[in-house]
Amino acid sequence: MASVLEGRERKHKQSYQDTIAQKKAPRHPCRYDYIRGLLMHLEAERRTMEDKATENGVAAMAACYQRFDPSAYLQYNYTPPRADFDRKDSIVPWKLACLHRAFTEGDVSGKLLVDIGSGPTLYQVLSGCEVFNEVVLTDFLEVNRKELRRWLQGEEACSLDWTPYLQHVCKLEGRRPSAWTEKAAKLRRAITDILPVDVHRPQPLDPRVLPPAGADCLVSCFCLESVSPDLAAFTKALGHIQNLLRPGGHLLLIGALGESFYFGGPGVKIPVVPLDEAEVCASLKESGYTLIRLEVYTLPQDMRVGVDDVTGVFFAKARKD
Repeated sequence: MASVLEGRERKHKQSYQDTIAQKKAPRHPCRYDYIRGLLMHLEAERRTMEDKATENGVAAMAACYQRFDPSAYLQYNYTPPRADFDRKDSIVPWKLACLHRAFTEGDVSGKLLVDIGSGPTLYQVLSGCEVFNEVVLTDFLEVNRKELRRWLQGEEACSLDWTPYLQHVCKLEGRRPSAWTEKAAKLRRAITDILPVDVHRPQPLDPRVLPPAGADCLVSCFCLESVSPDLAAFTKALGHIQNLLRPGGHLLLIGALGESFYFGGPGVKIPVVPLDEAEVCASLKESGYTLIRLEVYTLPQDMRVGVDDVTGVFFAKARKD
């Protein structure tokens, strides 16, 4: 009798184990494969739609810039009160001090400095030309490249007199302000080219213009956030310009904080990605940079002159991983 009961118990136990195993096993492998494939398809479709939206946004940004007026832009942003060299709290002297300090700390060095999105301005390379023998200026717009060429060729028809800027940087370097003519000559010798650039392309510059390893240093001021439709595009652009930089090379980045628009000429309202400090740091990290230093300037009320809605400016010094 005992053996009969033991046999029944073993049979019941085996039946129970078989039931559990059946529950654990997928009943319809084809159906699961179908669902997995459908989810992958939907994800690919979502990414395609996002890429298309970004592409449309970039095209819209490019269209905004077709009426950009270099002369008006310079008058709006690079004359007093924003460029008052007698005031320590003026925005332009603050930017020049950040750049001077970054270029003279000893870790930024090499042969080639590339300025990404120069616009019609020169201030961002005034300290750099003392460190780098070769400087390349770049911009998306021909009108800005034309403005830069005017100064490079010594034409009198420039939209802004850069003499006060040169004099101020000479002071920062411990030289007489009268040495500005020597500095201007040195910068003209250092500038080897003025090229078109598109930061929304994986390779923003023609690769033939750079050494195989890349540039030693990049500087970029008020460019990426001003030509990107959203934060994702800004971050992607940071990654694109990283492709131009050698491993261990430096990026000196200046940009606007809390800005949603600026005027690029009379009636030319251009949208801007309104960044905060945390977003700048996160975007740099995501794009393959190690942040060395972040500095922030808050605009005094009298610097808010109605040509934009910027609340502050950041300076970031970073190194390519």
